[in-house]
Amino acid sequence: MIRRRSTPGIYKWSRPAIGAIAGLGILNTGYLTFEKLTGGSPLCTTPEKVKSCADVLSSPWGTVFGQPLALFGLLAYIGMFILALAPLALNSVEGDKNRNQIENLSWWLLLVGAIAMTVFSGYLMYILAFQLKALCWYCIASAFFALSMLTLTLLGRDWEDIGQIFFIAVIVVMVTLIGTLGAYSGINYDGTIGSTDKPRQITAFTSQEQPNPEFGWEITTTSGEAEIALAQHLVKAGAKEYVAYWCPHCHEQKLLFGKEAYKIISDNIGVECAGNSPKGKPELCTAANIQGFPTWIINGKSYSGVQNLDELAKITGYTGPKNFKYFR
Repeated sequence: MIRRRSTPGIYKWSRPAIGAIAGLGILNTGYLTFEKLTGGSPLCTTPEKVKSCADVLSSPWGTVFGQPLALFGLLAYIGMFILALAPLALNSVEGDKNRNQIENLSWWLLLVGAIAMTVFSGYLMYILAFQLKALCWYCIASAFFALSMLTLTLLGRDWEDIGQIFFIAVIVVMVTLIGTLGAYSGINYDGTIGSTDKPRQITAFTSQEQPNPEFGWEITTTSGEAEIALAQHLVKAGAKEYVAYWCPHCHEQKLLFGKEAYKIISDNIGVECAGNSPKGKPELCTAANIQGFPTWIINGKSYSGVQNLDELAKITGYTGPKNFKYFR
């Protein structure tokens, strides 16, 4: 008497499990997409002085082709959800050739999708840990979901041709890595956008970290010859810059100059308006009728908001090197 080999239990619930995990991914990325598109900040608890989810979402890596990265993640999870559960919704007819073909095709597509999502998530985990140095629970959860779906896809059916799986995996990994590096090719690891040979764009600054009353946030950009020369020229021209240490736009202005050049600005012509700062001189700001930060006063005229260095050079008649490294 010949006994049929029993079907492993994991084969029976692998599709529903993949669908459930994809559903969690939809909720996760859907929430992040909503917050990003509406300008909100996701709920995220992190240790003090550690960048959070909001910093990750606002970083250059949080946007792909002008759209929130979470939106692409949402679409990927929706695709996995459909591929996992759609065959189960078909009327089950034993020996139905079309159904078997659809189920087989969906397994291969699930495999491709799970591999691609896992590889991409691995890249983002590297960026999170070593470049952004942030803690984003939503990102970590998404990476866990992708890895879980890949594991269930590999173990959830009887794959007869292991060599074909390996071949497809190699192709998908290569294509995903090439596509990922291509999509982020314009991002520099100091958080700026653009090639290192051309002026790089400073992105809008947001941070969940509390600023230091003495200096605000740490300046992460470096100065070139042009930035230092312009800073020295602004000192000679008698310009004044009025700032508040807690002001994100003031920090963007600092990033445009870079650490070395802005020290010249801060030590000579910078005026701190926050009264609770050790360097605060709010009475000077009141006397100058400062309404917002940063505000430049040059030759008796007021200029509100962040100023590109080219504009400051033009206003003050600066004639030195103008190969500025950054712009906004």
